[in-house]
Amino acid sequence: MVPEVFVEVVEALKDRYTASDICECFGIPRSTYYRWKSQAGQEIPKLHQWIISICKQLSHRIGHRKVKDILRKDYDVKVNRKTVQKVMQKYKIQCRVKVKRQKYIAGESKIVVPNLLNQDFKADKPNQKWVTDITYLPYGPKMLYLSTIMDLYNNEVIAYKISDTQSVDFVLDTLLDACNGRETHDLILHSDQGAQYTSYSFQALAKENGITTSMSRKGNCFDNAVIESFHSSLKSEEFAAQFRATLTTTIVIEKVVNYMYYYNYIRPFSKLNCHSPVEYRTVAA
Repeated sequence: MVPEVFVEVVEALKDRYTASDICECFGIPRSTYYRWKSQAGQEIPKLHQWIISICKQLSHRIGHRKVKDILRKDYDVKVNRKTVQKVMQKYKIQCRVKVKRQKYIAGESKIVVPNLLNQDFKADKPNQKWVTDITYLPYGPKMLYLSTIMDLYNNEVIAYKISDTQSVDFVLDTLLDACNGRETHDLILHSDQGAQYTSYSFQALAKENGITTSMSRKGNCFDNAVIESFHSSLKSEEFAAQFRATLTTTIVIEKVVNYMYYYNYIRPFSKLNCHSPVEYRTVAA
């Protein structure tokens, strides 16, 4: 029973029943009810209000560490992360926990294209290093696929496509969108060894745009960890507790589009000094 709700129920029924009768009906001691009632009349501390506001603005998608950083950045308030965590637990505004990937290292594998990135996910400027991958979207009446390209400079998603097939054209369209209006000469584009990326068409298009391709070792998810982590976050934050029968294809696509906007323009990153990817790129320009 949520204390605030129970207090409201008692207040709504107090003209017809006594507080004792209502408490007995719900199996809640009278002393507990009066304690909840006294707490409900107390003004919420300013720190609590700020934390609630931050979590609400970011759709409860961030954890207590990120909230602590935003309090420092936006409110000039320094507070222990455990204090923030307790407040979030009190008001039940914790973020959804992302399911952890099983950690293991695959054995030696054959390299199709040299792994030039070599798990160096830092970039000094935009359009220096891109990563790309395809993920499944099994949330609607039919399976959808998401192809994404991300700039490692600020983790900005610069292009994405949604399709019901995993054809080569799927990744070609994504790459064309990413290259449009951007300087791609001497750029490294890293992917896994999927058939779409090893295809002649994809490799030729990359070469036409002055891009050097790089590939993960077969079966080694850590070689492309940033983009895989992004796809995992999208699923855990946007589709948590969703069932296939409850979403239409249109809604699935709409949720992806909304998340992409949130991720690029709103979501704060610790490594970007609590700026969003687009905000960081704009400030640094």
